[in-house]
This record gives sequence, C-alpha cells and structure tokens, in this order.
Amino acid sequence: MDSEIQLISDDDGLMVIGNAADVDRFLISEGLSASRDLGLQWLKSVFGAGAAAAQAGSEFAADSGRWVRLTPKSAQLVRKYGLRESARTGLGTGVVKGQKGQIRGFVEFAKGPRSFLTNPAALANAAKLMSQVAMQQTMDEITDYLAAIDAKVEDVLRAQKDAVLSRMIGVGMVIDETMTIREKRHKVDEIMWSKVQDAPTAIAETQVYALRRLDAIAERMERQSKIGDLAVTVREAESPVREWLAVLARCFQLQDAIAVLELDRVLDASPEELDGHRLGLKAARQDRQELIARSTERLVGRMDAIAGTANAKVLLHPAKSPAAVQSSNNVAISVNEFHERLGIESGRRASEARRWVDAAVEVRDKALETGAKGVDAARSRGKATFERANSVKGKLSSGIAERARRLRGDGEARGEEG
Repeated sequence: MDSEIQLISDDDGLMVIGNAADVDRFLISEGLSASRDLGLQWLKSVFGAGAAAAQAGSEFAADSGRWVRLTPKSAQLVRKYGLRESARTGLGTGVVKGQKGQIRGFVEFAKGPRSFLTNPAALANAAKLMSQVAMQQTMDEITDYLAAIDAKVEDVLRAQKDAVLSRMIGVGMVIDETMTIREKRHKVDEIMWSKVQDAPTAIAETQVYALRRLDAIAERMERQSKIGDLAVTVREAESPVREWLAVLARCFQLQDAIAVLELDRVLDASPEELDGHRLGLKAARQDRQELIARSTERLVGRMDAIAGTANAKVLLHPAKSPAAVQSSNNVAISVNEFHERLGIESGRRASEARRWVDAAVEVRDKALETGAKGVDAARSRGKATFERANSVKGKLSSGIAERARRLRGDGEARGEEG
C-alpha cells in the first residue's frame, strides 16, 4: 500500500504530516533528527478547517506531525522536492509518496479531494500553526537562555522605581497562565483573550526602557578617553548589559506568546481574516527584531572600538589594556548569544587582547629594522664618500706629478741653453 506524507514550508520551517512511522522514516532518511512535535489536537484543528478538508482528512491517514526549523539543510530539502508555492499564503506544499513504508523521494502535487492542502481554510490554518510553532520554539529557546545565564528578570524589574516595569512581572504571569489554559483547551475564547489584550502596552514600554538603558551604557563608554577609566567603565557594564538583555529577551518572549494567542483568537472570531492577520504579526515581529538589533549592535560596535583603542595602547598600559579588551569581549559575547536566541544575525568575533610582550617585540623589531636601514644607508654614504675621496686624491696626485714633470723639463731646457 502506498504511503503519503504532506509537506508544508514557509520562511521559518518545514511541516511534515502523515503516519507516525512514515514521518519518522522520512525525517531520518533526510538527516533531520531535530524536530518538534506539532501535537495531535492541533493537527486535528488543521484537518477540521472546512468540510472539504474534513473529507480529505478521512482519506489521508495522518496521526503525526513534526516541525523542522528552516536551516540550510532543511531549505535544501524544500528545493529538492520542488514544493509548489501558494500565491495566497506564500506556503510551499507537496505530497511525498512511497511504497511499503519506504519514502522514495519524489513529489506528487496535491490534486483532487485526496489532499487537505487543496482547501484554502485548511491551508490558512496550517500556516497559522506553523507560525505559532516557530514562535513557541523561540520562546523555549529564550527560556533556556535565561536559565543558562541565571537571569532573574523579576529582580531586575523590582529594583527599578518605575511602576511600568513593576507591571511587567504581573503581565508575564497572566500571559503564562493563559498559554497554559490554551494548551488544555486548544483555543482562545473571549474570556481568555480579555485577560491579556492590554498586555502589549506594558511589554512595549518595558522594551523601550531596556533599550534606552543599553544606549545609556554605550554613551557612557563613548565619553571615556583614558584607558584606565575605560577599563573600569566597561568592566562595570558587563553585569547591567546581561541584565537588560535578559529583560529584552523576556519582552520578546511575551510578545511572541501574545501573537500565538492572538492568532487563535482571530481564527475563532474572524477566520476569514486569519491570513492577513498572520502576515501582519509577522511583519511587526520583524520590526521588533530590527529595532533591537540596531540598539544592541551599536553597543557591540562600541566594544570593538574599545578593543582597538586598548590594543593600540597596550605598551603604555600593559595591565589595563588586556582587561579592557576582555571585558569588551564579554559584553559582545553576551549580545551575540542574545541575538542568536532571538533569530538576529550577528557575525561579530571576539577581539583578541594584544599581549604586552607581542607589542614590545613588534616595537623592538621595528626599531631594529629602522636601525639596520640606517646602518646600511650610512655604509652606502661612507662608501660613496670614500670613493669620491680616492677619486679626488688620484686626480690631485696625477696633477702634482704632471706639474713636477713639466718643471723638470723646463730646468733641463735652461741648462742646455747656458
């Protein structure tokens, strides 16, 4: 009996749907071991989107769905199977067929009622689910990030006098609670949404505050000119930078959670607007990423400048310069880890602290090189002077000898005449 697997791709990942054994074999055969379970209840919500999809679902055996993040490897898989892109949703779709449980690696594009991908409502719901899973993956990674750096976001917020920041703790608790209820009910009704619909304002205000604090740290370092003061300032910045990055990460996490809830709410209240709303949320999320990237990259740029300044002055400050470089690297590494969790591209490499001995050796070598060139030049000048002196001496000796010969000749002539 033939087996079928439905493939759906977007800008963030690849969804693989079908019989559990077939899905597992397919992912293993393609070397895609890292995947996320979509959950059977959420798959049923996709299959149940519209009567045509329900009919197709009865003919398509699917009890498993996995989501794979779009990486160069998984993107190559999408190109390999040549998934057909939907003009409406932007999703790539296709059906992989195999015999006797073996996926043979070719695509038969969905035709007729046998595939739920022909139903617009089901496809829109699949796109929603993929966006939600991608955001939940980022949320989980941010949780791991906060645990890894031992960040106590609540402590940072409580330490501030601003009432807006204090509200952030309560907002986060309400959103987490609503997400838990969503996992049990597999929907977001009006009551659930009423709990969180005002949360974005508090989150946005906290995000702006954290970005301003990071900007202030960068500006404070820009005002330092002495290497000693710079080393102290950048060392003192390490801990606050990590704390405010943690606050930003939590803000981003909660904003993703709100987006997940919002998509479910739109599906329940206005399903015909689902696609447009999903695309709008995606654009807004990208804007947030770019805003955060601009502020944090300015900080990284300042760290690079500090490393360059410190390395240039290592001879004068053999202890403080390496310390300044190390602290600037620590800050930049923290920013890079933060970027990675939020999906922001970052290519900054740590600046190596220039050792005093290396710098001293370089100065010595340059001095020796300059001295050697001076000796060579002196030797050349001395040789030329010596050669000119010999030439003059030779000419002078020749002139004297010639004059003596003329004098002797004149004397002999006078003797003969007398």
